[in-house]
Amino acid sequence: MKRIFSILAIALTILVSLAFGQPAFAEVSAGAKIFNNNCAQCHAGGKNNVVAAKTLKADALEKYGKNTVEAISLQVSKGKGAMPAFGKKLSADEITLVANYVLDQAEKGWPKA
Repeated sequence: MKRIFSILAIALTILVSLAFGQPAFAEVSAGAKIFNNNCAQCHAGGKNNVVAAKTLKADALEKYGKNTVEAISLQVSKGKGAMPAFGKKLSADEITLVANYVLDQAEKGWPKA
């Protein structure tokens, strides 16, 4: 009986990890698409073509207090300085997807595609 429960527990663990693994990839992929269509003109590869010091690299995000989904979402939504606001162009969900994508890429060092 213990063996059956062990097998069921392992199977359930595998199914749950498979079920929840795909949306994370899908979320990053959706964020990448939105980023490429709206942000890459100024921020391709995590750079900043307007204010060179304020990149989307992990150290710059940390330095400027933009290293959370909330902080990035606010920046994207409201804009600041030379960055325009995207709050009327993108939905709140799209902005969250972009913020998650930026953090994911910053953690990876903005690898080249």
